Amino acid sequence: MNKSIVHIDLDTFFVSVERLVNARLIGKPVLVGGTGDRGVVASCSYEARQFGIHSAMPMKTARQLCPEAIVVRGDAEQYSKYSNIITDIIREDVPLFEKTSIDEFYMDLSGMDKFFGCYKLATEIRQRIIRETGLPISFALSGNKTVSKVGTGEAKPNGQKEIPFGTEKPFLAPLSIRKIPMVGDKTYHLLRSMGVERIKTLQEMPQEVIEKVLGQNGTIIWKKANGIDNSPVIPYSERKSISTERTFDKDTIDVAHLSAIVLSMTEKLAFQLREEEKLTSCITVKIRYSDFNTYTLQAKIPYTSLDHVLMTKAKELFEKLYQKRMLVRLIGIRLSHLVHGTYQFQLFEDIEEMVQLYRAMDKIRQKHGKQAIQRATGMNMMKHDFLNPFSGKTT
Repeated sequence: MNKSIVHIDLDTFFVSVERLVNARLIGKPVLVGGTGDRGVVASCSYEARQFGIHSAMPMKTARQLCPEAIVVRGDAEQYSKYSNIITDIIREDVPLFEKTSIDEFYMDLSGMDKFFGCYKLATEIRQRIIRETGLPISFALSGNKTVSKVGTGEAKPNGQKEIPFGTEKPFLAPLSIRKIPMVGDKTYHLLRSMGVERIKTLQEMPQEVIEKVLGQNGTIIWKKANGIDNSPVIPYSERKSISTERTFDKDTIDVAHLSAIVLSMTEKLAFQLREEEKLTSCITVKIRYSDFNTYTLQAKIPYTSLDHVLMTKAKELFEKLYQKRMLVRLIGIRLSHLVHGTYQFQLFEDIEEMVQLYRAMDKIRQKHGKQAIQRATGMNMMKHDFLNPFSGKTT
């Protein structure tokens, strides 16, 4: 049985949400991001893109390219709200879907053509999303994730497209190799230096040649260029989470030490999120007292993966939860409601230097280990444990 995979993407999501709130932004070049010169563009409208502006560009540069652009500071809470509304709509109509980012989804409609017609069903879902949210949205239907994702790009803005089974190669052939998922700037320039500009050229090259140049990734890229992709739609579950706990050998009431542990554990989980290119929208703090009674407190937050955002919320939850002033046996942190996403979602609230700092810190950790660099709070915790070697252990 041929697969029927739909890729859905909300067009210029941040900008579109801002236009719902402020209709005066419609038709204007809009930049969402840090409002100062040291800020970074998180998202930009199609009108702004005509001036050569793109996401992750320094805001100062974007303003120079388009002085009349309207700069709006992002609202993470609103973006999370609309993302959740759309997720609920898709969940009602589709038994198998994958949420790959705050504004991007895959739906597996295989076999449903017997009852509804896959393209018709996808069209109805798109129309419902537009009707209930007012947001522009594009989709493409094909036999696999790669072709559908590329097809959505061709359907934008605010359109839809079907690539029938057997037409994948001719559909892809005239497009730029930049359209292939996994082809970043470095790979693009390497392929261009070989005279490869269109996907058709890549399709006609022997697989062995591409593999020799690009290694294992070359094989994957060659297959994608030929419309071959067997990767499944991974069921989305908001229950997915990462967590860590620390059980003490000797119960403690040292509030400063407990607070330092909370911050240190949260920092490490945030790094894990970024390593896995995930964002969280829910954080939970757990405390187990010496009498074995366990209490938890959680909070919904705008999607994030940044230390200082999560650490601030974790500390706030800990201070609300730790009211009994009893001896503590265990403390834990859990980050849940995970979706795929990277730094882009944070660019409207962090200056360029902050984003670069996180990237630099993560590179050091990836090369030298997670303990290679950390905040002073974590260092204080390690110092405390060195002076009190039997104070606790991590589980």
